[in-house]
Amino acid sequence: MAGHSKWANIKRRKGAQDAIRGKLFTKLIREISTAARMGGADADANPRLRSAVEKARANSMPRDNIKRAVEKGSGTLDGADYEEIRYEGYGPGGVAVIIECLTENRNRTTGDVRHAFTKNNGNLGTTGCVGYMFSKKGIIRVAVDGVDEDELMMVALDAGAEDVTNEGDVFEVVTNFPDFESCRVAVQEAGFEPSESEVTWIADTDASVEGKHARAVLKLVDMLEDLDDVQDVYTNADIDDVTLAELG
Repeated sequence: MAGHSKWANIKRRKGAQDAIRGKLFTKLIREISTAARMGGADADANPRLRSAVEKARANSMPRDNIKRAVEKGSGTLDGADYEEIRYEGYGPGGVAVIIECLTENRNRTTGDVRHAFTKNNGNLGTTGCVGYMFSKKGIIRVAVDGVDEDELMMVALDAGAEDVTNEGDVFEVVTNFPDFESCRVAVQEAGFEPSESEVTWIADTDASVEGKHARAVLKLVDMLEDLDDVQDVYTNADIDDVTLAELG
């Protein structure tokens, strides 16, 4: 899980940058609307919607914005229907990249994603070309303050979690995708309030990249995440510490 932890930390830092760029709310609104359309407007009965709302609240999205996004997705208000698309390809240094998108214009999104790969010396591939290198996992984050790590670990592992790690400010509980919701409920019922929970793709094997290749990978990820249609980017890149230091 070392590669996952390192990349997760990069994503969290980049998430703050996205918020500054003003694009994060757009992505969150799309995810909330899509989750409500697919699973209903009741967050208690819709794990995907609950995760999206938790993330929106964690990023200080106003309640009215969240409510409107749910209403658009459930059909109470008019709104666009977004299509889910997953792209796969190879970035600089041969690293594997998965891109998850929500779009109302597939042709535009495909062109934008392809352009990002081409401009950064990568190659957009076919569906499945790198997907086999990743596993779908659930991540439950609990703030470390006031939390007994041993007790959290016991509850999580008893509920089917694979691992619990201390990431400095949060504990990360990692689960197989089918066990995600039952584990999240068990953690919450035991009195540990998750600060965030999500479903993600974790690489089975990391690809070490250094120097110019590492910087090029981050540039590609930046360009992809700057696209409104892109919801998330995953890679098996294990970025060297020198490049990480450049992120600040």
